[in-house]
Amino acid sequence: MHYVIGTAGHVDHGKSTLVEVLTGIDPDRLAEEKQRAMTIDLGFAWTELPDGTQIGIVDVPGHRDFIENMLAGVGGIDLALLVVAADEGVMPQTREHLAILDLLNIPSAVVALTKIDMVDDPEWLELVQLDLADLLALTHLAEAPIIPVSALTNDGLDQLLLTLEETLQQRQPRPDLERPRLPIDRVFTVSGFGTIVTGTLTGGRLVIGDDIEIQPGGLTGRVRGLQSHKEAVEVAQPGKRVAVNVGGLDRDDLARGQVLARPGILRGTQLIDTMYRHLHDAPRALEHDTEVKFFSGAAETVATVRLIGDDVLLPGGQGWLQVVLSEPLALDQGDRYILRVPSPAQTIGGGEILDAHPAHRWRRFKPDVITRFQALSSGRPEDRLLNTLNGLVSAYPVSLVSDLGLSDEEIGNLIDSLGNDIIHLSDGKIMSQAMFGKLIQQLQQELTSYHEMHPLRLGMPREALRSRLGLNHSDYHELLALAEAERLIESDASMVRLASHELRFTPQQETALTHFWTQVEADPTKPPTVKEILAELGEPVFDLLVQRGDLIRVSKDIVFDLDTYRDLVRQIEDYLRVQGSITVAEGRDLLNTTRKYILPLLEHLDQVGLTRRDGDQRVLNRQTKPPQAD
Repeated sequence: MHYVIGTAGHVDHGKSTLVEVLTGIDPDRLAEEKQRAMTIDLGFAWTELPDGTQIGIVDVPGHRDFIENMLAGVGGIDLALLVVAADEGVMPQTREHLAILDLLNIPSAVVALTKIDMVDDPEWLELVQLDLADLLALTHLAEAPIIPVSALTNDGLDQLLLTLEETLQQRQPRPDLERPRLPIDRVFTVSGFGTIVTGTLTGGRLVIGDDIEIQPGGLTGRVRGLQSHKEAVEVAQPGKRVAVNVGGLDRDDLARGQVLARPGILRGTQLIDTMYRHLHDAPRALEHDTEVKFFSGAAETVATVRLIGDDVLLPGGQGWLQVVLSEPLALDQGDRYILRVPSPAQTIGGGEILDAHPAHRWRRFKPDVITRFQALSSGRPEDRLLNTLNGLVSAYPVSLVSDLGLSDEEIGNLIDSLGNDIIHLSDGKIMSQAMFGKLIQQLQQELTSYHEMHPLRLGMPREALRSRLGLNHSDYHELLALAEAERLIESDASMVRLASHELRFTPQQETALTHFWTQVEADPTKPPTVKEILAELGEPVFDLLVQRGDLIRVSKDIVFDLDTYRDLVRQIEDYLRVQGSITVAEGRDLLNTTRKYILPLLEHLDQVGLTRRDGDQRVLNRQTKPPQAD
């Protein structure tokens, strides 16, 4: 069994000294720290508890000027060791560090009441413990045991180790979800080995030879070596402090705050949806568009907060934020975060990331947006899956493994459990029923508007409709297939129409059509020209007749009705099979028409491949099929 413990507490309360006494390792590694006798950056140590449990310890600075370094070290710990000096009691950074532990939802804590050798008054010691108990009662760590100790005399150290052991026994080991993540809190080089990164491993194991990816940025490399507690290992298990020798990457490529992960499980984001709690002692209410400093894991950046369901959040209040990050960070659903303001420099709140890759900047106070945040906040995997899908047109189930932080098997079981709420597409993707309903509504609205504007067109061009819906070709094809299966639309290779769409001519158009067809029947081989038809019928009616196939356009100016066209083509083909060739004059006489009509018709037959020109004659083009007018 192995766990990671993180210290917390006010400056000069003895955190580093206690760690050194417990482990035999001085966590202060910087020359400046030793010179100033004050922890500035993260320190690391390790030991074994009496029952054999291995623990790694992250020692954090307690001075208010280095709170941001402290935040880089406490994100992945299993237990907080809150250190409070008996001679001073609760101090400002005691309160702030405890608030951070509470906001990060650190699962458990033990309080080490240090420097008891400095206190001769039992009543003072009891008063300090009561004060601590009152402070802890305001957090989820209210049951944390308080152990008086002295690093100088060793009083209470055995009891502290036993209490750490008993508290950790109540924790389950970190599960292997096959999604290893190592938030990088230190980067350095070792001569002969190359680039080394360290962090607390979660989500899955790392094995020498594994391909890895650094996010944000997408740089790739390979695990060349692994160490835990300065011992080389072949496999690093989740829940351990790990040093990774990364191949293929230089020291200058990497920085604290990036995340080492298996390729494809994380990606950078600059927009996140979150649940947020504003601390009761925050200096002021949180307003919309406030600029803050954002911390998660070992990462930090400047950000702007958008309040979704509130005008402002008063101290002690909680709500939903959409956080706009000034630069990409590698974040995931379920990650915890902290917000601080620069003046006065203070932690003001924090919470949980509900969606690391929302589809939009949401409109504030919109009911469906509020409903979405409520569902995500419930924490039910089914709600998380549906809300993720509701923000996507479609998705491959495997892609949701990264978005939701669940395994392939868990995603598959969730999809099965949701039944009719999920639509399975023919290309292997899935779509939520809610998204399908939204797309169908948009499709019907677009087609309805088009039919109203163009009542005599058979339908809307397929590509124009796709563009209006903003869908890629694959999703568009799937949507049309689903809509057609439900008999909502009809479509062909060129257009889409509502199944309820009916072509209706006005009385004036009906009269004009009757007169036009009478003219055509009177002399079908010499019909009115396109210009004459447009003058009589109007462009909408003419376009419909062509689109429907009632008229076959052989040139810019000449059309024939469908039956006449077929008959003319048959006569020319029969003539060619017997005579072998035909001239314009012979075609004119054969069809009892004029050069005005026969020449465009013959040129049209050349274009469609029935005939080919040979000097002044046309011959059958035997390499192609006859034209299909219908």
